[in-house]
Amino acid sequence: MNAEPVPQRLSARERIFAGVEVILGAAAVILHNVYRLVPNEVPILVLIVWASLLLRRKPWRSVGLCRPRSWKLVAVVAVAAAVLLQLKDLVTEPLAHLIWHRQEAASSVLSSLHGHSPMVALKSMAIVWTFAAFGEEIGYRALLLRRTADALNGSRVAYAAAVVFSSVLFGFGHFYKGPTGVFDSTISGLILAGAYLVTRRNLWAPILGHGLSDTFAVVATYLGW
Repeated sequence: MNAEPVPQRLSARERIFAGVEVILGAAAVILHNVYRLVPNEVPILVLIVWASLLLRRKPWRSVGLCRPRSWKLVAVVAVAAAVLLQLKDLVTEPLAHLIWHRQEAASSVLSSLHGHSPMVALKSMAIVWTFAAFGEEIGYRALLLRRTADALNGSRVAYAAAVVFSSVLFGFGHFYKGPTGVFDSTISGLILAGAYLVTRRNLWAPILGHGLSDTFAVVATYLGW
């Protein structure tokens, strides 16, 4: 897949189409994570992206899943994002605890790791790279960020609003962690959105950054660090 083409102005019909996708995606996030009324939102978000591309006859590269202009830039941005995702906990966790007086609940993928066999760790690693790194980045960045900006006509202000909106939804995508986890995950969403935009809306940067950060968390938890 080649580098993503230069985005063009969307018609009113195309913007409405994008808005419908965003509404459906946001509803899936809230209805699953807050109210538990629908299945996990990640497969739903990926399905919405896939269906949208089929209906609009667009390739995956149109949402950023393509060969980047520079793999070196993607690698640097991905590593920087992964480092920031780990270091931000030094600030966000104490701050969130100060506000809500509650610790962040651990992910089920991590909570079952320590003291178990290497196969459990490998299973967690597979979940991290498929469900979290690929699934969440396609859902939250390709759909909820990109298509929100499309619905708002793709201006810089539109992308700024889309970054905040999609990151807040990413926070609510981790509602099970409590208010501290929602806040922490919102900041994570901002970092991953930044990686997406810095690489000119290429999904590989947030996918790799997300995967590397979660891989470190899996290894650290398994080793009891």
